[in-house]
Amino acid sequence: MNLLPLIRELVRTYQAFESYSAAHVRTMNLTPPQFDVIVTLGNQPPMTCKTLGEKTLITKGTLTGVLDRLEAKSLITRVANEEDGRSQKITLTTEGDALFQKIFPSHKQHFEPVAARLDAQEVEQITQSLKKFRTAIQDCT
Repeated sequence: MNLLPLIRELVRTYQAFESYSAAHVRTMNLTPPQFDVIVTLGNQPPMTCKTLGEKTLITKGTLTGVLDRLEAKSLITRVANEEDGRSQKITLTTEGDALFQKIFPSHKQHFEPVAARLDAQEVEQITQSLKKFRTAIQDCT
């Protein structure tokens, strides 16, 4: 079986998604990684850097710099982790939460023209196919 067409289409789809998403995120004066952190922390309890890294698409090396810049903008705060003194928990500040409440609905709305081109059955089929492909990859690692 030749998986090259599948892999190529998956990469092209990701690149198209990233380009479409990033253009909108930049209009909010955020980088895509900053947006990812804010949206991940939104409506969630504080989380450790490790958990935040697992829930975002940001590598550990990049995450520290992103958090530093968000903290400098007063959008996040780091507090000592009461459960493990060796780590910190990250949470949105009041200002960060206000930004989340503004940007998340706006970004969802930005994707409405994309969603309008697919019906619910197509979305479910694509989602299940991608999950199956991801699981196949993970099972081989």
